Amino acid sequence: MSEWKAKRFWTSAEAVEGEGGYAITLDTKPVKTPAKKALVVPTRRLAAAIAAEWDAQQEYVDPTTMPFTRTANAALDKVALQHAEVADMLADYGDSDLLCYRADQPAELVARQAEQWDPMLAWASTVLGVTLEPRSGVMHQPQDSAALARLRAQVHALTDFELAAFHDLVSLSGSLILAFAAAQDVKTSKAIWDISRLDELWQAEQWGADEDAEAAAAIKQDAFEHAKVVFDLCQPES
Repeated sequence: MSEWKAKRFWTSAEAVEGEGGYAITLDTKPVKTPAKKALVVPTRRLAAAIAAEWDAQQEYVDPTTMPFTRTANAALDKVALQHAEVADMLADYGDSDLLCYRADQPAELVARQAEQWDPMLAWASTVLGVTLEPRSGVMHQPQDSAALARLRAQVHALTDFELAAFHDLVSLSGSLILAFAAAQDVKTSKAIWDISRLDELWQAEQWGADEDAEAAAAIKQDAFEHAKVVFDLCQPES
C-alpha cells in the first residue's frame, strides 16, 4: 500500500504582511502549522524563504525539502508553548560546554584545542560577560554559578523564532558558546562548525576518515548552517 502524499493544489505562494507579522498564502489561502495555527513569522525575509519552498513543490508536497517551514512550525507549535523549558534545556549546555573539556594528551591535540577553543572562551568573557574554565578529561566539574546565570538570562531573552534556530546551533555543536558565536557572526557558520568538530577531524587525520561518519556529519553541518540562516532571517530588517 503506497504512502499518502499531499498533492499541490495552488498556483503560487506569497508572503503577505498581516497582523503580528508576515503570513504565507497559497492562492490567498493562509498556510497553517500542523497544530492548525496561522503560519505567521516575524520578518518578510523569513516569510519569503518559506513561500519559496512552497512554490518549489512539484505535483506532491515533500516536507523534507522545506526546512524553513519546519523551523517556523517548531517555533509556533513547540517553542512558543514552552519557551522557558527550551531555554533552560539549552542554557544547561553552559555547565558542560564542549569547549571546556580538553584532552590531556597527545600534545598536538592539546595544543590544537587551545589554539581554536581558547579564543572562543575569551570572546565569551569579553562579549557575553561570562568566564568558563577549561578542564582536562571528561569528568564533569561545575562552572561558576554566576556565569551560568548570565548565560541563562541571555538564552531566555531570545524570541520564539530565534530560540527555535538557536536550539539547533547548540545541540548540533554541543556548545552554548559556539552557538552564541555563530549567532553573533564571530566567524562563519562553516568555521564554527569545524571548531565544534575539532576532535573528530583530529581522529580522521590520524586514522583516516570513516565514510559513514563523514556522511552523517555532512547532514548535521547542513542543519547547523541552515539554523544560522534562519536565525539571521529572524532579525529585524534595517
